[in-house]
Amino acid sequence: MYSIPIHSVSGAKSGEYRLDEALIVLDKGDQAVHETVVAYLANQRRGTASTLTKGEVAGSNRKPWRQKGTGRARAGYRQSPVWRGGGVVFGPKPRNYRRELPRKVKRLALRRAFSERVASGEVIILEELHLQQPRTRLLSQIMKKLSLTGGVLFVVDKLDRNLFLASRNLPDAEVVQASDVNAYQMLRYRRVVVTSRGMQALEERLVG
Repeated sequence: MYSIPIHSVSGAKSGEYRLDEALIVLDKGDQAVHETVVAYLANQRRGTASTLTKGEVAGSNRKPWRQKGTGRARAGYRQSPVWRGGGVVFGPKPRNYRRELPRKVKRLALRRAFSERVASGEVIILEELHLQQPRTRLLSQIMKKLSLTGGVLFVVDKLDRNLFLASRNLPDAEVVQASDVNAYQMLRYRRVVVTSRGMQALEERLVG
C-alpha cells in the first residue's frame, strides 16, 4: 500500500491518502511511455513548413548568359538550387505528423508515469484548490507555502476558470483536468499536485 501526503492550501499536512498497490506499475510500461511521449510531441506539430522546388520558383527558361566566352561558370536557368533565391533541394513540404495509439497503451503509459512519481515521493494531494480571483499572485503564494519549485503540475477534477487564468503567467506551472492529463505532462514537471476530487477521477481513469 502506497501513501500520499495530504496537505491544505496553508501548507500544513492533514493526513495521508492510501493508494491501492494494484494501480502502481513499475515493472513494465517503458516502451508505452516512450511511444506516448513521441506521439504527443508529434501531434503538436502543425506540419505547415513548405519550401519551393526549382520547378516552383518563378522565372523563365532563358539562360542567364551565353554558354561560353564570358569567363563565368555555365548556368542554364535562374531557378537553380545553387543560386540565392533558387529552389530548395529536399526541403520540407506540408505533411501530417499525427500518430494514433491504442487506448491500452496510453493508459499503461499514464499508470507507469504516475507510478514513478508516487514511488519517488513527488506527488502530494491538496484537500481543495480554489481561487477567489484569477490572480497569479494567489497561486504563487500557495506554491510557496507548499514549497513547490522546479515545475508543478496541478491535476483537478474540473478546470476552474480562476485557477486556469492564474496559472497562465507561471512558466513552471500547469493546470489540467484528471480526464485530460497524459504521460508527457506527468513526466515534464518535477512535482505533481492532485486535488482530492481530482485523485478520485484519476483513479477511475487508471483503473480503466
